[in-house]
Amino acid sequence: MPPTTEYEQTMLALGYYRVAGLDEAGRGCWAGPVVAAAVVLSPAVLAQPDVLAGVDDSKQLTATKRERGYARVIAYAAGVGVGIVPAYLIDAYGIVPATRLAMLTALLQLPMLPQALLIDALRLPELTLPQTALIKGDARCLSIAAASLVAKVTRDRLMHTADLAFPAYGFGAHKGYGTAAHQLALARHGPCPLHRRTFAPLLALADGGG
Repeated sequence: MPPTTEYEQTMLALGYYRVAGLDEAGRGCWAGPVVAAAVVLSPAVLAQPDVLAGVDDSKQLTATKRERGYARVIAYAAGVGVGIVPAYLIDAYGIVPATRLAMLTALLQLPMLPQALLIDALRLPELTLPQTALIKGDARCLSIAAASLVAKVTRDRLMHTADLAFPAYGFGAHKGYGTAAHQLALARHGPCPLHRRTFAPLLALADGGG
């Protein structure tokens, strides 16, 4: 079942007309940034969600369908913001604080101030805005699914660029996730500046003298 606008409609009924859905991509990766996106859908789009047909949890879609969904979100959303936090800040702050920082940055990039937030799994305690944390929100809530697509496509494009700068690691294929090929590249070449050195596989490599 595709994500619905149930949560957004509840917010509309409470008088919140600008509701931002937030999600991230790359939280569990060994390399590259964590990327968050914030998407505000207008009441007109929420009344006719079919214009975003095909927008779903990014993990359920092929790369081609993600690109198609991304284009629809950009075309129809009232506002889209993106926040990018690089590996060295993930190492400095930890992945959860870094993810929250990416989400806060994404909100600051929106062309309007949202009145309420729908967030995949997290809360942003720094903000006083009304917010709802939804487990598996990207599969349940259309605004969060839209944010999931924007975050994923943005990050994948960044990792394709990273592949050009550091071709030995295969970033274009695995996007920094912990695949066997990535593990082998790390064993052969050691970490590059895009690696998260506080993550367990990198710590183990350092402990082993790699």
